[in-house]
Amino acid sequence: MTAIDSLLDHVLETGYGDLPPAAVQAALTFIYDSVGVGLSGARHPRSAQVLAAARAWGSGNDAQVWASGERLPAQAAALVNAYQVHNQEFDCVHEDAVVHPMAVILPSLLAWAERQGAVSGRELILAVTLAVDVAAFVGMAQGAPMRFFRPAMCGALGATAGLARLAGASRAVLHNALGIAYSQLSGTMQAHVEGSPMLALQVGMNARAAVSALDLALQGFEGPKDILEGPFGYFALFDGQADWARASAELGRTFQITRVSHKPFPTGRAAHGALDALATLQDQGAFSPSEVTRVLLRAPPLVARLVGRPPLPSMDANYARLCLPYLAAVALLDGGVGLDAVDPARIGAADWQALAARVAVEPWALDQPNALAPQRLELALADGRMLALDLPQVLGHPERPLPRAAQHAKFAACCRSAGFDAAASAGLEAALSGLEGLADVRSLAALLAAPH
Repeated sequence: MTAIDSLLDHVLETGYGDLPPAAVQAALTFIYDSVGVGLSGARHPRSAQVLAAARAWGSGNDAQVWASGERLPAQAAALVNAYQVHNQEFDCVHEDAVVHPMAVILPSLLAWAERQGAVSGRELILAVTLAVDVAAFVGMAQGAPMRFFRPAMCGALGATAGLARLAGASRAVLHNALGIAYSQLSGTMQAHVEGSPMLALQVGMNARAAVSALDLALQGFEGPKDILEGPFGYFALFDGQADWARASAELGRTFQITRVSHKPFPTGRAAHGALDALATLQDQGAFSPSEVTRVLLRAPPLVARLVGRPPLPSMDANYARLCLPYLAAVALLDGGVGLDAVDPARIGAADWQALAARVAVEPWALDQPNALAPQRLELALADGRMLALDLPQVLGHPERPLPRAAQHAKFAACCRSAGFDAAASAGLEAALSGLEGLADVRSLAALLAAPH
């Protein structure tokens, strides 16, 4: 069986009753988490620019922009909301696939469900779960270092599959929709290298592509079929060194939503190991920031590649979120990395510069080019002491999950940053916790506008 056929079968033949309780709970958890970070993403200064541009693409009442409450055509709302989910690097990640699955998937599915109506909470949970499977299994098949921005592109394929499932599409329509989505995939790692705001907008553009792909397929438009293993399919053109047999061994047995990691900090996931270790060592009270003479993170090559960039005196927020020396310095000085850690005022304070100069990343000699763990943090102090902490897995990973209290604290902080008062935040949280019982998810969507 071809790779695309196995995914088509999986998406079409899996029902809600086939989901184990752990998969349903994980879907609820990461829908909850993604809504929170998507609301908070409205605080990003460029969100207003993206929304202003989206208005120029046409008017409509299909779906709501999260936090602002403005209504747009479904494609435009999906783009803006997906951008908001990823623009602070606070959204969840599937580490084995190196894919932020929910950033494309949830905004696409909710925008379409708002436009369509009569989509139940259970249908949304199932579609999200299957969409994450498609995104994750395609991502896990890649063996070479990333050249293209996999979170956006794998996310688009997953979102398209989830949308087709919501629509009750036939096998032919699903196959065509995936081919049309594949033909629109976009996003390279150049935006990551430069710390460009286009990184998150690539996620938004692929969310828009997923919605348009299903719309075209439902009208009978045909797309290419052998989009994974064909001579110009995903496996040949993007990243490369694909091994579908290895990657898909758990297809239909382990739902990949259960393998997704939380992000406890609003930064690139590759920086989380150092921030996790610094927080642990600081909690032990063994040193003060002024005593630190050197911070060395030993980590897989991907970590050094993604966040080992030099700090700059005047950095864009997007660059700073992916700059470990800056983030480590802020964590030491502020006792953590919060939503305001890369705001212009914090970057411009300059109190971090001396500490950042003492932070370095040294790559392990590993054969896996896309691994994010294990990691080891070593801290040298002025009195000659050396502190070290080994991290087989980073906080938030399924094998070291973020505690429920921390999940709730993150959601509450995100809601506050989007202008939600305690009552509005509690009402939204209650609706999300009762998602399985919702007859129409439009009642949830109605709660995604900040009260004015």
